Formats: sequence, structure tokens, C-alpha cells
Amino acid sequence: MSRIGNRAIPVGKGVDVKVAGDLVTVKGPKGTLSWQKPSRATLKVMPTEIRVGTTEGDPSEGSRLQGLTRALVRNMVQGVSDGFKRELDIVGVGYRAEVTGRNLTLALGFSHPIVYPLPEGVSAKVEEKQTRIILEGIDRQVLGEAAATIRRFRPPEPYKGKGIRYRGEIVRQKAGKKAATKAA
Repeated sequence: MSRIGNRAIPVGKGVDVKVAGDLVTVKGPKGTLSWQKPSRATLKVMPTEIRVGTTEGDPSEGSRLQGLTRALVRNMVQGVSDGFKRELDIVGVGYRAEVTGRNLTLALGFSHPIVYPLPEGVSAKVEEKQTRIILEGIDRQVLGEAAATIRRFRPPEPYKGKGIRYRGEIVRQKAGKKAATKAA
């Protein structure tokens, strides 16, 4: 039996959860999310909480599906009520970002600017001298994929630490050739 899967998911005011067959729809103040749940997982919707269970069958597979279903439904409930946020820092001389409409334009030391069209449901704003990107959205998976794609344009390099990193990410610095020859 899954320990996490047995926990109840609290449902706040203004959040409406509907289950029609295998389709779970969560509606809240920030928007609406839908997800096709596995047929082996069951949802019991009550006014203030949701309980996740499994149907009869293989207990280990049911336990995995129970934990997965609980985590995804909890993310949906949290997304439509509070939303999610990811912050990226740009480190490097001349590196900057700006938002124009639904596009994020990045100057990252290449010969051309990179124009990244933001996915549906993700909004961006740029702060602190155009070096901090704040992404917000209600779907945690889409938001995480957008942040990872932006980071992939110029990941932080280990010698000078230049590039795009998640807020709070620590980049371990390597010693360059100069430090290696002095030690020898």
C-alpha cells in the first residue's frame, strides 16, 4: 500500500473537482485542468478533500498508480488555486532577456538573439536588469518543461559559471588550466 497515496488531498474554496469515467477535471480561480487518469486508480471526491484508491488486482502496480494519481491530482488542485512559479537567473556579461508579447527574447552571447515562443498557459516576466526570468502557470508539467527548455539554450558552464540557471541552483566551479599548472 502506498503511504503517500493514502493521504487525502485538501480542496480549497472555489475549487471544483469532477470525475467523469477516467477524465478528471479540476476548475478553480486561475483556470481549468483536465487529465485522463489510469483506469486502475479510483477517486473519491468529497466537499473538502479527495481520496485516491485502487481497484483489485496486482497490489504493487496499484500502489504505484495510487501514488502517481495522488501527486498529479494534488498538482492540478494546487495549480488552479495558487499556481506555480519557476525562476531562472541569467549570469554573464551582456546576457539578458526581454518579453515581447508571447515571445521570450534571449541574448546569450550567440551571433543572433534566441526567440522562444512561450507555451500556452505559461506567462513570463523579466526583472532585475533583465537577468531574472519568472515563469508562472497552472500546469506544473508544462511550466517545468518550459523552464528546462530555456535553461538548455545556455546551461551554466563549470569554469566561469556563465549561463542560465534555476534560482538557488549551485554551480560547482572547476579549476582552469592556470590553477592546474601552478599546483604541479
